[in-house]
Amino acid sequence: MFRRKLTALDYHNPAGFNCKDETEFRNFIVWLEDQKIRHYKIEDRGNLRNIHSSDWPKFFEKYLRDVNCPFKIEERQEAIDWLLGLAVRLEYGDNAEKYKDLVPDNRKNTDNAAKNAEPLMNLDVNNPDFKAGVMALANLLQIQRHDDYLVMLKAIRILVQERLTQDAVAKANQTKEGLPVALDKHILGFDTGDAVLNEAAQILRLLHIEELRELQTKINEAIVAVQAIIADPKTDHRLGKVGR
Repeated sequence: MFRRKLTALDYHNPAGFNCKDETEFRNFIVWLEDQKIRHYKIEDRGNLRNIHSSDWPKFFEKYLRDVNCPFKIEERQEAIDWLLGLAVRLEYGDNAEKYKDLVPDNRKNTDNAAKNAEPLMNLDVNNPDFKAGVMALANLLQIQRHDDYLVMLKAIRILVQERLTQDAVAKANQTKEGLPVALDKHILGFDTGDAVLNEAAQILRLLHIEELRELQTKINEAIVAVQAIIADPKTDHRLGKVGR
């Protein structure tokens, strides 16, 4: 219940604090007044520091009144939470210069996520150096020109990510080892009258067949993907039927 505020105040045991333990509670109040709130002068803290006195509850009740706490001594948890809030405010006031530039972690993560999601959003697209650099990259990578330099830069980024990363270059450098083909065992079906042209036509036909096989494989994969979708209907009991 109090862990976040205790952590903010550098309490020695924020996770294990037990306000129901009388000794621990009284020591905590003394620590809070001595180290953080400091409402009393040092010489006036004697009664509060005397945690073994039978009159300590009276001194604590007076302390609550002196710091204008709206809760009574019987409302221990509420009083502790209020005193912790007071201590945090005072701690911030004493160290305003230290804390004023701090940003919450969740806000940092949000800002970083936004920057990572679109790193090009903060560029000055009207800067002449920016335009010259984008044009030079586009010419080098043979990317079609566009009136919007930011569009060209995005195209450059996509090309680099897909073609020029280490994995993409390694994959492109991999050579496919095929099986030797005896051309004389494949009938061309026509004769050009030239043995060299006949051999070239046979090679072109075999390459075309290979391309058709790859196309057929992709078509089969698309069919399987569509079947997986339409073969999994959702049942809507409210409509009393099966389907999307």
